[in-house]
Amino acid sequence: MFSKLKRSTRRLLFLLAALPATVLVLGTLYMLGMTHIEGSPRSFLQGLQWASETLTTTGYGGDSHWNHPAMALFVIAGQFMGQFLVFLIFPIFMLPFFEEQFEVKLANTLPPMDGVVLFYRHGPAIETLLDEFVRTSSPFVILEEDMALARKLRDRGYNVVHGQLTEGQTALAPVARARAVVTNAGDHANATCTLVMRELGFTGPLFALADEPLYRSPMLKIGATDVFTPAHVLGAALASRASVRISPPAEGMHLLGNAVGMAEFRVRASSPLAGQRLSDLRLRERHGVTVIGQWLAGVFTTSKGPATVVEPGAILVAVGSPASLETVERLAMPIRRTGPIVLAGFGAVGHKVVELLKDAGEDCVVIDWAEAPGVDVVGNVLEQSTLDKARVREASAVILALSDDGESVFATAAVRDYAPEVPLIVRVLRSPNITRLYRAGADFAISVGQVAGQILAHHLLAEQAVGVENGIKFSRLSAGAMAGASPWHNPALDRTGAKVVAVERGEQVIVEFEDGFVVRSDDAVFVCGSIKSLERYQREFHAATVQPDALR
Repeated sequence: MFSKLKRSTRRLLFLLAALPATVLVLGTLYMLGMTHIEGSPRSFLQGLQWASETLTTTGYGGDSHWNHPAMALFVIAGQFMGQFLVFLIFPIFMLPFFEEQFEVKLANTLPPMDGVVLFYRHGPAIETLLDEFVRTSSPFVILEEDMALARKLRDRGYNVVHGQLTEGQTALAPVARARAVVTNAGDHANATCTLVMRELGFTGPLFALADEPLYRSPMLKIGATDVFTPAHVLGAALASRASVRISPPAEGMHLLGNAVGMAEFRVRASSPLAGQRLSDLRLRERHGVTVIGQWLAGVFTTSKGPATVVEPGAILVAVGSPASLETVERLAMPIRRTGPIVLAGFGAVGHKVVELLKDAGEDCVVIDWAEAPGVDVVGNVLEQSTLDKARVREASAVILALSDDGESVFATAAVRDYAPEVPLIVRVLRSPNITRLYRAGADFAISVGQVAGQILAHHLLAEQAVGVENGIKFSRLSAGAMAGASPWHNPALDRTGAKVVAVERGEQVIVEFEDGFVVRSDDAVFVCGSIKSLERYQREFHAATVQPDALR
């Protein structure tokens, strides 16, 4: 019975029992000391009165003089005990009790679950997804076993239930009517959750987030609808961002053969491009190069016409003939695509990144604290000697796959200072830290929450799955409403964010357009941009996809 009480209540009951006992003991000792040591007898009631006055620090009446040293020491000790109890009782015993009495109680029973998604345990993997649920006003409940974390989640406005899977089937019974269940604990706890939910009659989709791929098959057998390994998907996202062999520069680029190339330029503050509008730079007219957009803080933004400003620190994505791109390279620093890919942090994510890179034929250099098979450089990524050994300045990219975001911030700043021109890709544990990594100098930062959120949003929010990065794509389209118009000087085209990079006329592919050039109705138009900007282009110009002929 006593063990079921709250901790603060047990403390208060202990205090209520201990205080009278302390008064009785001190009062009795005082009575005996005054009688046998001081030679001035006191009654038991007088002893209790002295003890209560001492412990409460309210002072004494006429009984305030002691001649024997032993009694003086006893009284002094009692006075210090009283002071100690005053400062101890309120913060440790009284305040926690009253805080618990007045704070809002955490629910310990699931609410009606019709149309509601249940998340078992909170963690970094579902942070981004929960933000999306809040944005779309989609109902959800978090079943959290950790009391402190449950309170924090409740204070953030989330619908939280505190409880244990093994405690009381009645409390979890409403889950049978839930829209879906997502398990986000350790692999063993996820397995227990899957079994419990199925035992309670839940027949809907149940998605498990696993740490190890080995658990996927057993989890499916015991009742999971699907099992995802976000850490491994995150590793694939990091690898694809670092290697063009895994993720080509742009989908559909092969349609143009060697007629058009794509390049990325890092715009430093000292570059003549920095802070300039495209209308002032006139890269199309002067060099035949089309700016598709720019990466800034991990977000790709398509250029929206001549007024678009080239931001300092951005990575500019440009398309044009190889000769034209070489000319623009002299205005800005090109992103090097040669040299090894350096990876720091050889944990589960790091292992997956290296596996994918080596399968793609990339040369990898691995840095880690501890010596282990597969580690090339043992040392601290913050030390210049370690970066020297790993040839970071010669790298085509650096990937930080560290397991602590604070450490990643320091490592990002150190690598950026040591090798300012090398693309820096950072793995992030918690999504809120992404902006901090960008401020520290990262070019791209990807969190496990982004990866898992995008996977689950496709299943739970009926949203089209969106890639970790905004892909750039080439499409071969009919002329449509573009017929009779200039492929460059066109306000309607600027509004879409897509760019016409070439026109196929008969057997000729035209890349550079002279003044007065207009598109004919029988031309095929090669358009480049993000997936969304291409969709806007097709709606704006009523253009249809045209199957390509063999290019000569």
